[in-house]
Amino acid sequence: MQTATGWQDYQLLDCADGMKREQWGDYRLVRPDPQIIWGREHVLAEADAIYHRSEKGGGRWEFRKPLPESWAIRYAPLGLRFKIRPTNFKHTGLFPEQAVNWEWFSALIKGARAAGRPAPRVLNLFGYTGAATCAAAKAGAQVAHVDAAEGMVKWARENAALCDLAEAPIRYLCDDCLKFVRRENRRGRRYDAIIMDPPSYGRGSSGQMWKLETHLWPLLQECRALLSDTPLFFLINAYTAQLSPTVLANLLGELFAGDPDCTIHAGEVGLPIQADGKTLPCGIFARTQWSAPPASATQ
Repeated sequence: MQTATGWQDYQLLDCADGMKREQWGDYRLVRPDPQIIWGREHVLAEADAIYHRSEKGGGRWEFRKPLPESWAIRYAPLGLRFKIRPTNFKHTGLFPEQAVNWEWFSALIKGARAAGRPAPRVLNLFGYTGAATCAAAKAGAQVAHVDAAEGMVKWARENAALCDLAEAPIRYLCDDCLKFVRRENRRGRRYDAIIMDPPSYGRGSSGQMWKLETHLWPLLQECRALLSDTPLFFLINAYTAQLSPTVLANLLGELFAGDPDCTIHAGEVGLPIQADGKTLPCGIFARTQWSAPPASATQ
């Protein structure tokens, strides 16, 4: 388990009875989480807003005091700022546990630049609101940010501006990830690193159905062909409870079989719970890298 401990503007305050209470800057939000199956008395009185699930699907926010439409929080260790907004689907536009991955690949990018390599070309697939895009660009990479939702691509641009990256070498593309990767291969474009955060289920920009168990392997094969002759890293994040980190490691092991220069590491990411010292598991990852990481990249 790798735990995101570098936050100051975010804290996971408490968890119980399927709910988590979080501090997002000046505001406290309570949201459901399927990993929280332990129970005890859970006090929600200090919440500024609570997300209630509906038995019919989806849910709604109960605002106990007026909140701004959006606000910003910082991830100080990397000099990043992100727009936070409670959405209709309980999310806020940021997954704070991913800070452990931002730290890891930022150190690799900085190490490559310090060694004299040109700015690495990074492809961020299913880029969502662009936190990983901003982290990679801040570290010195050129980034192609791809997501099928136009609203998420717009949000990613806003986050880049908050991070003083409005003029950074970032391409924003609203597109189906698999179709985009196949076109990039036909164009002969190459990338030094790939980040992907595929959903369990989803739809592409033209309504194409995505199912992780069916479509992830073909996407990985296409991405393998996109890598340059001197790749830096390959990162897969996943949130589906049906997969273990070992499955992701096996996928990368199959993808890069016979490559003696790469190493693979897989595990979980989580957040520390301030109230009792437990850790909330928040997802899984698998990473491949081709060069000895700087000391600051080893966790």
